[in-house]
Amino acid sequence: MTQTTTGTIETGSGKLYYEMAGQGETLVLIHAGFVDSRMWDDQWAALAERYRVVRFDMRGFGRSDAATAPTPRRHDLLAVFDQLGIARATLIGCSLGGEVALDFALEQPERVAALILVSAVPGGFQLEGDPPPHMLDMIGAMQAGDLERAGDLQVRLWVDGMFRQPEAVDAAVRVQAREMCRIPLAQHTWPIMDMQPAQPLDPPAVERLETLDLPVLIIDGALDHPEVLRAGDVMAARIPNARKVVIPGGAHVVSMEQPGAFNASVESWLAAV
Repeated sequence: MTQTTTGTIETGSGKLYYEMAGQGETLVLIHAGFVDSRMWDDQWAALAERYRVVRFDMRGFGRSDAATAPTPRRHDLLAVFDQLGIARATLIGCSLGGEVALDFALEQPERVAALILVSAVPGGFQLEGDPPPHMLDMIGAMQAGDLERAGDLQVRLWVDGMFRQPEAVDAAVRVQAREMCRIPLAQHTWPIMDMQPAQPLDPPAVERLETLDLPVLIIDGALDHPEVLRAGDVMAARIPNARKVVIPGGAHVVSMEQPGAFNASVESWLAAV
């Protein structure tokens, strides 16, 4: 079994927890915005057999320090690169993590070899139609301080998705996601850091997609919200060297729901590029 090293990155305004394992080309895994780096548990050992793999908890998540003021998340990612001595890496980001990875690649192109964007929407992308089911109720529960209800609704929103009832989803995935989301809810991470992100790219990522000069794999779950799937289509059409894969049987955190299909898609693509 590959040995995992753990530690913290000092950012000047708080510490970020990280784990590292394996040898070879570097992969950096960036989690979604309601869970933490444990969402990659089913990818960790498999990827560490062939690569040096790094995962970390973003500020306000998991074992990292709480967020106390708006801070650009791509700056925290740069701190991870610099303090771990990562000259260049492939980034695998889910949802918010994908948005951060894309922004970082646009701002630091020499540091990024390739991108894998999972359930991601580029910064500046205009969502159409009504908000996803449970979104407004979830925000209302957060504002009312009902964190238990907010957590339940986050799982309904991001794990179950709009096309399934909870009983149709793997109970273990729901329990793990619910446990992870307790921390950012308790620390009010979203209103502090992500409701109005600090120093967004200008112009935003959606206006720069054609400038990306690196291989990009876009992965979406077939049961995710249609606007997330549309965002994936837009990126696949406009990024010069992009490919999109849709995995059946999963929604927004498809890597947790369908790890076999997800890992196979990632590993075959990495081997090819």
